[in-house]
Amino acid sequence: MKDEYKITFIRGATTASGNSVQEIEDAVVELVDELISRNNLIKKNVLSITFTSTKDLDACFPASIARKCNALDSVAFLDCQQMYVSNDVNFCIRIMAQVLLPPTFAVKHPYLRGASKLRIDRC
Repeated sequence: MKDEYKITFIRGATTASGNSVQEIEDAVVELVDELISRNNLIKKNVLSITFTSTKDLDACFPASIARKCNALDSVAFLDCQQMYVSNDVNFCIRIMAQVLLPPTFAVKHPYLRGASKLRIDRC
């Protein structure tokens, strides 16, 4: 089965509407759900997800939300703070997921909410 798949990296981002646990949870759940649905991912084929968030988000860890809300117990997660750049998107959560996909699959990178302006070519 693994011979039918290749390791692929998928990028994506979204914005939370504020810095509360609930606002971050809503954004993370939506982003991970879109990552999975847009790319027809089987959850066991999600190997790892690295989250970064802008410095204005500190109410909780995005990875802990993804782990409990998306039933991704076997996924390796990492949370990092995004490098500060003036005029960056506020309340922004970015992801880089390492997944197994068929070699010819056209990857769909989810850029949602206010983060859609980061990569208008991928929305």
